Amino acid sequence: MEEPRKDVLGHLNMLEMKANHLAVKQQELWQGKVGREKELNATLQALIIKRDQLKAELKANASLRNIRSTLLNKIDGLCEMDVEDMEGGSEKSQLLLLMARHTQLKDLLHAHHLIGGYDVLLTKDNGVCVSIATSYEGLYLETYNLEMNLRGKIRISRHNIPPFIPLETLVKQGNIQTDIRAFLDTLSQYLNAYVGRRQQLHLVKENHNSVRVMECNALCTILVLMFSVPGEKPRAALCTLEYTDHTRCLPTRVTIESEDTALASSPQWKKDQALLLENPVQRALVTLKKGGSIV
Repeated sequence: MEEPRKDVLGHLNMLEMKANHLAVKQQELWQGKVGREKELNATLQALIIKRDQLKAELKANASLRNIRSTLLNKIDGLCEMDVEDMEGGSEKSQLLLLMARHTQLKDLLHAHHLIGGYDVLLTKDNGVCVSIATSYEGLYLETYNLEMNLRGKIRISRHNIPPFIPLETLVKQGNIQTDIRAFLDTLSQYLNAYVGRRQQLHLVKENHNSVRVMECNALCTILVLMFSVPGEKPRAALCTLEYTDHTRCLPTRVTIESEDTALASSPQWKKDQALLLENPVQRALVTLKKGGSIV
């Protein structure tokens, strides 16, 4: 009779443990539900506060636009007056002049931010002059300028960009009306690559007396060098570097011509060719001379 009693007690004990476990689970679920409700309520309150802030900002911006529009209308009328007369005139005239200058300064700073940090100057004909500085290996070179009329549709009125830079094509491709910063960035790439290639050419002429520049076009996208290749009797060779990517300073194709027809297919020239493709030409020539590839 003892055995059945033990089985009943064991079963009751198991049921009690299951009941306790179920109660704990229910308690955890209830606590999790309460915590989730609190979290959702907090998120809702944060969104309501953010909504109210955005409404306030929109209202403030609308008021500022109205004030700005009124101020600009007054400034347009004052622009026809002589500035010296205004400076020597009434306090009201001087105040309006200061407000006009302040507005112009804010507009220039905003434009400077929008176009990626290029230097901007205000011009007399309701436009701006954007300056693009160029450099090569830390040395600042030329600065190029674009005068743009901002009244209505943006257009370039004057510039000193070299004629072989495809400015009109870049204007169309970059869509200057919608993304002026992308247009200026692309133009800057072209200009910096051009002055970089030109500076490399200058360094070759200045530092490599044994290398002769036989040909180079205005854009510096084709460079033909003549140097001597060592052997029992040194032989002259023509090396042509082509820069088909006009936004880079490195060549995209390098070929060599020599009386020694086997030179172009030699393993050594393959290494030298890779060196010229991966390094500025003036540096590559130093390595070629040190390695004994050229005299």
